[in-house]
Amino acid sequence: MNFVAPTSFPDTLGPSALKGVKVLLINMPIREQARPNNPPVGPALLAGRLREYGAEPNIVDLNIYRIQDEEAARRGLEFGRSLTFAEARALLARTLDKIGPQHVIGLSGLITTLTWQTEVAKIIRDLDPDAMLVSGGGLATQFRTTLLDWIPELDAVSHSEGDDVILKMALDAKTIRDLGFDRANKSGRLAPYFHDTRNGRPRFFYQGYRTADLDVLPWPAYDLLKEDVDGFPVLETYLNTPVWGGSAKNSSATSFDMPRSISTISSRGCPFACKFCFRGGQGERNYGVRSAQNIADEFLHYRDCYGVEFIALLDDNFMVSPKRITELADILEPYARDGKLQWGTHGRLDEAADLRPDRNGGYKKADVRRVDEMARAGCVYIGFGAESASARTLDAMGKGGFMLSNGITKINGYEFPLTMVEGIRNTYASGIHGNCTWIMGYPGETLPDLQTSVAFIRWQEEEISKGLTPGSDEHKRALASINKALFTATAYPGTEMFQAPKVMASLEQVFGLTFDAKTKQPVPDENYRKYVLELNDASKMIANSDGRPLNYSDMPDDQFVEVRSMLDAGKLDEVLSL
Repeated sequence: MNFVAPTSFPDTLGPSALKGVKVLLINMPIREQARPNNPPVGPALLAGRLREYGAEPNIVDLNIYRIQDEEAARRGLEFGRSLTFAEARALLARTLDKIGPQHVIGLSGLITTLTWQTEVAKIIRDLDPDAMLVSGGGLATQFRTTLLDWIPELDAVSHSEGDDVILKMALDAKTIRDLGFDRANKSGRLAPYFHDTRNGRPRFFYQGYRTADLDVLPWPAYDLLKEDVDGFPVLETYLNTPVWGGSAKNSSATSFDMPRSISTISSRGCPFACKFCFRGGQGERNYGVRSAQNIADEFLHYRDCYGVEFIALLDDNFMVSPKRITELADILEPYARDGKLQWGTHGRLDEAADLRPDRNGGYKKADVRRVDEMARAGCVYIGFGAESASARTLDAMGKGGFMLSNGITKINGYEFPLTMVEGIRNTYASGIHGNCTWIMGYPGETLPDLQTSVAFIRWQEEEISKGLTPGSDEHKRALASINKALFTATAYPGTEMFQAPKVMASLEQVFGLTFDAKTKQPVPDENYRKYVLELNDASKMIANSDGRPLNYSDMPDDQFVEVRSMLDAGKLDEVLSL
């Protein structure tokens, strides 16, 4: 049988090709310290795709639950704790009792979910032993077939984007169920993704590709999240939880409320290459976008169907294409003018600055600024990955080329990239709130480098509160709208940062990792697995069992820990006074 690439595979299927195929997608818990504020867009996109071909998808979202009890209080979890493994098992058992045995069960795949995927895989193998159990997304994209060894209950791993290859998985599972594995394999219908067999079970390694036209994909099937098997209102809970803002506890802050919000995505990948970032599950540097009309139609659908007041585009970088921004503004301006359609997204400060070096060593401003066009379209929030205000650290991160191209300006005794300053000023001037996220402890960072970032945060407070009466409620709200939290530099496998000499040395010393001398890739042994189990979303400082921190900066360990404690306590001025 000839191989058909996933991008062409849908063309070979009729609208009822997957009729009767049952697929359960399970979203893992993340960020227990934060409110669950984003419905699982990845599983919802896959579910929508499966439905187009007659499949029967369901979603179990383990992340939505936050239990308020003595255990949550003891651990200081303001919004409650996540489910225990036993509670998750009971929920999955009740769900499977209702929907029946599945052909495919897929696990969400953030790189920080290895612990949960390991336990849920055991649960699923016991509850539904005949289902094809698959892991996909970021975790699977990075570790690939290694994940089959770390989670032996898995039948398959799928790397990269899954919109089209999920259809092949579902068809393979149906073919095996209908014919038996031996007949299905001999027929060639399982090609080319059959990997090997273990303990009598076939295992598969699926390769995802980018859909040629993102506009043809269905929007997320959020209707499947209406309620869980017990009647808990999953979707309504998300809709009534702010995507961003101080109450979200996700390193965002806003100058406004978003009492009813929903999130989606309008692009895949990012054309840039910051050294600390891993986006393998969503296209890496292969940037692709949906059209302005397709985005606008989705916005209006959510407004009319769910009554949302704010829509979040979770793109890594929405602002790459000025043309698409202007097209979106032309469509949405009539709806945005009355304030009834507001949205936010992520971008870069150089895109907000819209400056270009000129021949005389200075810079010139764009004729039409992207932030002004976004404001015309109803945008009221942009999250900027500023990461550092230190020129030296930005260079180390791989962000120096575009952030430093317009030179340095001195403010309050500190040297800031002019691009960052102008980006913030332009964003505020357009009426959009700009939220910056920051990283401390990047490889090679010194205390003065870190203090420069803290000083930039203090300058943002000055900038946003100009003309306001100190001590007034309006002044307090303005100051509260500036994010003052800093992530800890975390070495995620698959990033360029992970292979930095200082990082490799620290991982060897603190966690006992070993690296291949030629490829510089870590040996996938038990020490490596234990390190991955410690990973989270960079909201905590990682330490080994002896309490030794992973410190990649040029600060001594004791100073690094002291500064981290000050930042966690919000004592920014004490950091500046060191």
